[in-house]
Amino acid sequence: MRITTLVSLLLRACSLNVAMALPKPDSLIDDIIPAPKVFIISMFPPEAAIWYTKSPSNSSFGSLFAKNITVPGFSPLFPQAHCTAEGSVCLMTTGESEINAATSMTSLWTSRLFDLRKTYFMIAGIAGVNPNHGTLADVAFAKYAVQVAMQYEFDARELPNDIWTGYIPQGSEKPSQYPNSIYGTEVFEVNESLRDIAVDFAKTAILNDSLLATAYRSQYNTATAAKGSPYAKALRPPAVTKCDTVTSDVFFSGALLGQAFENTTRLFTNGSGIYCMTNQEDNAILASLLRGATNHLVDFARVIVMRSGSNFDRPHPGISCMDNLFHVTQGGFIPSLENLFNAGNPVIKGILAGWESRFKDGITPKNYIGDMFGTLGGKPDFGPGYQTNDNPVTDETAPNSVSVSAPSPSPLTSKRSTSLHFKHRTPFSSPYAIWGKEMGGYGVAQIWKRDEAVVILPAVQETNMGVGNGTIGEVTKVKVQGKSVVDNPIGKGKYGAFIAGEAHK
Repeated sequence: MRITTLVSLLLRACSLNVAMALPKPDSLIDDIIPAPKVFIISMFPPEAAIWYTKSPSNSSFGSLFAKNITVPGFSPLFPQAHCTAEGSVCLMTTGESEINAATSMTSLWTSRLFDLRKTYFMIAGIAGVNPNHGTLADVAFAKYAVQVAMQYEFDARELPNDIWTGYIPQGSEKPSQYPNSIYGTEVFEVNESLRDIAVDFAKTAILNDSLLATAYRSQYNTATAAKGSPYAKALRPPAVTKCDTVTSDVFFSGALLGQAFENTTRLFTNGSGIYCMTNQEDNAILASLLRGATNHLVDFARVIVMRSGSNFDRPHPGISCMDNLFHVTQGGFIPSLENLFNAGNPVIKGILAGWESRFKDGITPKNYIGDMFGTLGGKPDFGPGYQTNDNPVTDETAPNSVSVSAPSPSPLTSKRSTSLHFKHRTPFSSPYAIWGKEMGGYGVAQIWKRDEAVVILPAVQETNMGVGNGTIGEVTKVKVQGKSVVDNPIGKGKYGAFIAGEAHK
């Protein structure tokens, strides 16, 4: 072979390698994968919309549309994570219910598109609120998430006289018996020290309310809701509180179911849990994050669970549980969404501002964190007696002895990879473009323009289309952009309108 031919081949090989190493002209490639300081977890479009709208303001942390990253395995309705320009804050929408939430959450930390080892995750969603412990538009930060539907279920019409609810813990025969069959996702406990810090930040916020919510709360001021009675907290204005969430795929309504799940919460947490907020996703998200933590890809001590009350989980005296869900307008939907931002924004800003001095290395939990099995190490302060010898559950029947081994926690030792690259799409020219596409026709874009575009008529009329929980569409007579519109759902699709036509203070 001639020398000139050999040199030519070598030059061609070098040229090919250089060409392969260079980015394509139409691609935007970062040198390193983003490492968000905070990741907001929304469940459905209205929860995300408030962040999309408010975050670019001077009082917040910046536009979440600067980087839009497609993540394999995310919901087909919400395929992207959205981040600020420097990648310090990101948001994802999981889709509603436990299956959607677990699938999307797991897809995030397995994608390796982000370095999440020091990321604080903040679940930020609306919820049903228990009038024994809260009120409409409250913002609650939880220590426990309890999977209350993980039980045997019997039709209440077929119960014997000595059983007061159709929900009985698995492996047991009575509602008061601790479950003898445990799957491990029934209870999660998060970092109480971090929760308390988040509450302190959130309490600096001014919470929104509505005239409709104020009027509806007053319906709980009956003989059964006198001073010192269970419903006394339902009568007050919105506040930031510390209490716990219960997870159920079934969207339930009614005092009897509420009482049953209060019992479940107390039982599963050795009497320390306080059920104040309902949801369909928290345990699924936490189960996924815990498994990510066992693989040292996320830190379970950096999880915040925040829920705001959009509707009461049970009716006030004088109406039925069906009325509570379908036929009344409670007025809590929009202020509960707004309060996710109002309370959550100072939490995020506090973490960002104190990153180097306080949050980068994490907040050391003083309580046990994790699941019933002690998967992350430590001894659970809830659960059956064989796992919590220092705080055993005492009940009518002793659970069978079961040996559960838990791996010892180990520090993160893997180095951050600089060889992984990601492509992000060009930011949308307008947030409304992504709302219309990503939100599946929910028509949410108009809601957040209410201050300048929506004027409430003096006589607000409720219709039988309005619902207390807000997620099927509270509809009243409103004036939109100067034009009179009667019972008009803004947008289209499964859930109809999210414009509640509420008069706001």
